[in-house]
Amino acid sequence: MPWTSTNRIYAKPSNSSAGEGGPLVASRGVSATAATTAAADSGGRFELSDHGYGKSSVKLLHVHRDGERHAIREFEVSTELKLASESAYIVGDNKEVVATDSQKNTVYVLAKKHGIKTPEEFGAVVVNHFLYTYKQVAEAKCHVIEYPWERLQAGAPHNHAFVFSPAATRWCEVSQARHEAVVVKAGLSGLRVLKTTQSAFVDFVQDEYTTLSDAAERIFSTVVEAEWTYDNMRKADFDNAWLTVKDAILDKFAGPPDTGVYSPSVQHTLYQAEKTVLEKVSEISWIRMTMPNKHYLNIDVSKFPANVTKGDPRHYIYQPIDKPAGLIYAQLRRRPKSRL
Repeated sequence: MPWTSTNRIYAKPSNSSAGEGGPLVASRGVSATAATTAAADSGGRFELSDHGYGKSSVKLLHVHRDGERHAIREFEVSTELKLASESAYIVGDNKEVVATDSQKNTVYVLAKKHGIKTPEEFGAVVVNHFLYTYKQVAEAKCHVIEYPWERLQAGAPHNHAFVFSPAATRWCEVSQARHEAVVVKAGLSGLRVLKTTQSAFVDFVQDEYTTLSDAAERIFSTVVEAEWTYDNMRKADFDNAWLTVKDAILDKFAGPPDTGVYSPSVQHTLYQAEKTVLEKVSEISWIRMTMPNKHYLNIDVSKFPANVTKGDPRHYIYQPIDKPAGLIYAQLRRRPKSRL
């Protein structure tokens, strides 16, 4: 579902009694003169450069019942809040702390109230809620992982039965600082793919450290991780964008089903997939992918007598090697438009 103007919410200004960056009012058991920042507490020697807390791995299943036709989406949601005050750390004052258990309850209540159309939109609902409800919150984050359920195909799509299909895991991280816009990062992980031909790696540096030979024909296998950000959330179709990324990776890796596509290197395949994503999804501002090599090495049977190894010539045996593994990555982004 496209991101509409009503989804882009800016948090209300803080109206705390101290104001942003101002002195804090003393609370239960805390002296009015007690240092309430790390800098004040340490005489200027230290500062609390980052801090936050939240609830991790809040698991929920959202079932949408529309008559006999049901739909499901299962998520693992983590929340994180950063307070304007350092008092909880410095002097043990918890009066502004929204308990992590309360954060967990909030996730369930918001899911029940609003439903979950996409991970990205639900993450925005969660962070907006914390900024609007609690004036002491300076920044809120929400990380959402979606488990890959698909509708069971039993001759026809089943009304209420589903099968777990872990081809790839979808995730997003939504964050918002007070007075600022929502920032959405999305991603794909665990997409493991393999092809048995049309992959090579030749003409690389050969020197006194090299033992690897040119491979004009090799198995290509990797586990793809990808992440990207949106620069236009009003128009973004988050479900379609995620599927476009996955399809671009599979297309540039595998090619047409009958002929395939040649890959001279992991680097080239990775770049082709990223370029396709930016060409097809205008709302994505940059995309980063990593592709580790999952090696499958030829088993050398030449040392064995021919009468021992003789068999069907169509049989090929390889040894899977998980570690060590080559790691290839790149980030492709849109160049800023010239002002001339």
